[in-house]
Amino acid sequence: MEIVVRRAAAVDAPALARLRWRWRVEERGEIGAMDRESFVDFLTTWTLDHAGRHLPFLAEADGQLVGMAWLSLTERVPSAHDLDRRTGDIQSVYVVPEFRRHGLGARLIAAIVAHARDIELVFLTVHSAVEAIGFYEELGFVHNGQWLDYQLDR
Repeated sequence: MEIVVRRAAAVDAPALARLRWRWRVEERGEIGAMDRESFVDFLTTWTLDHAGRHLPFLAEADGQLVGMAWLSLTERVPSAHDLDRRTGDIQSVYVVPEFRRHGLGARLIAAIVAHARDIELVFLTVHSAVEAIGFYEELGFVHNGQWLDYQLDR
């Protein structure tokens, strides 16, 4: 089996949207605000419109898309000491069930970390589900005691 992990291209946007639908609606049972086809169209357009700030990475097995992870970029207010304070947040990491436990998630994260270093981000965060915290810790992420979350009512 040939595994490829790479930055997604514009042509990959519909496949990424279908993968997100599979994860959130088919596997997790979320009730969608729209049908599958409408969601795929919406997220495809969203992905292309946000290409400069949300960078998708994907994992392929023998040419089939089997995983994804996104790097969200944020520009922090410059300081006198550091004029370029860009940061990144890892989002929407997902590998289809039949390809889990084969290192694909770790390879996706490694690709994002390498890219974050290449573009000289100040720091990289991930807001993880509780059950995935150990996975991220094994990859070098730590709880630094600095972040506080406030859950806004939706």
